[in-house]
Amino acid sequence: MHPIENIMQTAMAEIKEMVDVNTIIGDPIIATDGSTIIPVSRVSFGFVAGGGEYGDSADGQQEPKFPFAGGASSGISICPIGFLVVDGNEVQLLSVAGRNTLEKVIENMPKIITKFKEAFKEDKNGED
Repeated sequence: MHPIENIMQTAMAEIKEMVDVNTIIGDPIIATDGSTIIPVSRVSFGFVAGGGEYGDSADGQQEPKFPFAGGASSGISICPIGFLVVDGNEVQLLSVAGRNTLEKVIENMPKIITKFKEAFKEDKNGED
């Protein structure tokens, strides 16, 4: 096995140990009112590894095995995105960040449909 493979296997094993399903979906918390709160996070990570062999023999001929230099690095970002709240038969996602446009449109869709129905109803009544 090449030395860079050892470096990569060790680094990936350490990352796997740090980032598991409990990092993304946290341990449930039971509130005093009996509801269950489950934290949800977004996890991103990057990984890089590299290495090389260096050195030449005195006569310019390649040696069968040169000295090896290598390294690996990684970065992890854990960002909370919300909480799942389970209360009886009802489940809600409480977002930590502000709501995005799509969430606002979906929430207001019943009102929008009602307004369209009323507008078309008035047009039909006005034409009759």
